[in-house]
Amino acid sequence: QVQLVESGGGLVQTGGSLRLSCAASGFSFSIFSIYDMNWYRQAPGKERELVAAITSGGGSTNYADSVKGRFTISRENAKKTVYLQMNSLRPDGTAVYYCNAVQTGRGRRYEYWGQGTQVTVSS
Repeated sequence: QVQLVESGGGLVQTGGSLRLSCAASGFSFSIFSIYDMNWYRQAPGKERELVAAITSGGGSTNYADSVKGRFTISRENAKKTVYLQMNSLRPDGTAVYYCNAVQTGRGRRYEYWGQGTQVTVSS
């Protein structure tokens, strides 16, 4: 059974930093390596939004405009883990952050979600 488990959330002051981790289990690192990995967040009363994405090989990343230059997504396939380094946090970064894994091919789509980790940025 595939599981994604996020960690690293917490309470931080404006301008502070946090590093989120998402550890995958239930498949080998070679299978993990073919998944595109994403971080989403959902603030109270708002829709879930894509924050950062990294391709399966790690060669390409993409960020929401609101976090560009402050957040960095990375992955270690051997550890089956993806990270989100968040710097210069602002109160609008308060949300539950979710890890997401997606792999498509041969007409099929495989997608998994973590349970989320709370990030609270105090002003």
